[in-house]
Amino acid sequence: MNYETIIGLEVHAQLLTKSKMFCRCSADYANAPPNTHVCPVCLGMPGVLPVINRQAVEYTIMTALALNCTIAEYTRFDRKNYPYPDLMKGYQISQYNLPFGLGGSLTIEVDGQKKQAGITRVHLEEDVAKLVHYDSPDGKSYSLVDVNRSGVPLMEIVGEPDLRSPEEARQYLIKLRSILQYLGVSTGNMEEGSFRCDANISIRPEGSDKLLAKVEVKNMNSFKAVYLALEYEAERQRKAAAEGKRLVQETRGWLDEKGKTVSQRSKEYAHDYRYFPEPDLPPLVITREWVEEIVAKLPELPEARRDRFVSQYGLPLYDANLLTGLRAVADYFEDCLKTDAFKQLPADKGAKEVANWLLGEASRIMNDNNIDIVAFSKRVSPEQLGELLVLNSQDVVNTATAKYVFGEVFKTGKNPAEIIDDKRLSQISDTRALDEEIGKVLAANPQPVADYKRGKTQSLTFLVGQVMRATRGRANPKLVTEQLKKKLEEG
Repeated sequence: MNYETIIGLEVHAQLLTKSKMFCRCSADYANAPPNTHVCPVCLGMPGVLPVINRQAVEYTIMTALALNCTIAEYTRFDRKNYPYPDLMKGYQISQYNLPFGLGGSLTIEVDGQKKQAGITRVHLEEDVAKLVHYDSPDGKSYSLVDVNRSGVPLMEIVGEPDLRSPEEARQYLIKLRSILQYLGVSTGNMEEGSFRCDANISIRPEGSDKLLAKVEVKNMNSFKAVYLALEYEAERQRKAAAEGKRLVQETRGWLDEKGKTVSQRSKEYAHDYRYFPEPDLPPLVITREWVEEIVAKLPELPEARRDRFVSQYGLPLYDANLLTGLRAVADYFEDCLKTDAFKQLPADKGAKEVANWLLGEASRIMNDNNIDIVAFSKRVSPEQLGELLVLNSQDVVNTATAKYVFGEVFKTGKNPAEIIDDKRLSQISDTRALDEEIGKVLAANPQPVADYKRGKTQSLTFLVGQVMRATRGRANPKLVTEQLKKKLEEG
């Protein structure tokens, strides 16, 4: 029997607020010593009262609007009860049946085909503490609790089960993270845990509406891990169904090092959490005026920026997609176009030239050094890249030398012109100087010269390469080619 894969994603994103969700403790806990960003509220002490973080509410509404949700006029927080050791109060302040946003959508593209995936809800809650696990020398295992993360604003985006493949799930997450980064509401960093995904996956016979047991997969900390975990789980479920085994509703964890999922516990149902209205917080009334204020703050989102890059700068759609995937990359690109140096580039080629260098040489340097565009921009400013492209366009250096200079700018922080002067890298465009080198190359390579004269024009490429080698890449390739042809035809 053929089966169809059904996937729905639940995404948790930590919000970029200065303080926690219900207290004034700093939410910037990542590099802090354990249990230093805490107070009686986030420690869950008896008798304390929470206070709602307005900024977190606005960020959640911004996200819901960007995902085409309907914004509730009346909402409230609920208590979600469960007995895990990382939950300080024994319950989590969350939302259940009255979230901030309902009924949205997210458009993704896979293999050139666009697809609209539904968004069930966008709601707000508090994060839990972090368990740190250790193995002692005597073979005993134990866990410690770091409460710094407890109470950090956590937004949950629940998707409809509209995804049909691991690749669709990956593209959904990439697109969603991009939107959150453009909004400035979350870093979207999966490795650091500020962007976390739980995936619900099940299978059903093709042509049927009857789903087999749903499995929730956790512990995936990269887009690749999500893809691999869902690939594995879809295959595991198909194999079990083919063998007549009973699939059960459960939570499974992804073991990245082993490339498989393992059972963790039976999957809870909503009634297991015993939701009830949070008695210490009043309901929230979201006025239309407030929503309009938030709408006015919405930035240009990825798709709109991509389309503008195509229309305004004449970029190919492929380049525009790559440049606008991350807001920081798109910002760097446009910062380059605002420099005085950029204005000296040909009007019809300047933007494309900047895009080529960002997507080519700059990306290579970032990959080789395992850094992102933010770290790269601290080493190579838009002004420095613009200056280098001008020097290249004016034939002060050829492209090969420009790439070398680019690397030196990254290493040293010096400006391109300074590096070119210090290392005497300026391009040789003096025909008399080139003629001397060309003469030497022709004398040293009689066979390629003879081959060229017999009609083997590819020999010219070899001879150009020899001149470039003799001049250590400083010769003007176009001029070398012209002078070589002239000499060969004269001889």
